Amino acid sequence: MKTLTRRETLKSLLLAPLAGGVIASTGCIASSNSAAEITWSSLPKSYSYGRTEAEKLRDQKLFSETYFREHELLTIAVLCDIILPSDHPNGGALDAGLPEFVEFMVKDRERYKLPIRGGIAWLDNRAIDRFGADFINVTESQRLSLCDEIAYPDVKDAELQAGISFFSFMRNLTLTGYYTTAEGFKDLGYKGNTPNIWDGVPESVLQKHNVAYEAEWLEKCVDQSRRDIIAQWDDEMNLIS
Repeated sequence: MKTLTRRETLKSLLLAPLAGGVIASTGCIASSNSAAEITWSSLPKSYSYGRTEAEKLRDQKLFSETYFREHELLTIAVLCDIILPSDHPNGGALDAGLPEFVEFMVKDRERYKLPIRGGIAWLDNRAIDRFGADFINVTESQRLSLCDEIAYPDVKDAELQAGISFFSFMRNLTLTGYYTTAEGFKDLGYKGNTPNIWDGVPESVLQKHNVAYEAEWLEKCVDQSRRDIIAQWDDEMNLIS
């Protein structure tokens, strides 16, 4: 996870415009012939729910570390935006802070480091071979052309296999991260655990099984005005209230 200072540095970072540039001040990529800047939403810097004290300490350690170089983090941001653009109805990858999520996951899981860093190097080399500049310094159409080459796992070109694996990994991380954020929940229509009202087993089901509630139980257990009252029991396990 990045501090605000580092994010502000990235926001104003000038990228050498060899074949074009990237402008994504609100998460939307666009061609440019001048400087480039990119910014994204921050993720929380702590998670209190369901965390032991040891886990909280480990989280804080990871939050405080920096793994990716600026160029690498910008490349991740551009890729995340290509995979899930900000014109998505509920916001895109940059709106949900996915570049920071990817870095957190890489710091948390050591085995992710080489595939991501190596994949960025592969993508840059491919862009240089084809267009004479690294990935974030070619035009938007050239970036999309490079992604089109590696976006489909069933492509059999041996020369592209490393790039295909990298893009598939980035796509999985991007979508996994997105659909565990508020933006992703909105997209799924997921509201989480919400309180509702239970008024007992339907009468038709009770009749089918020839059973019925006792009036005393109905009064104490199904009366929604009493739902916040903790049940009390006597020594013989009879419900008191």
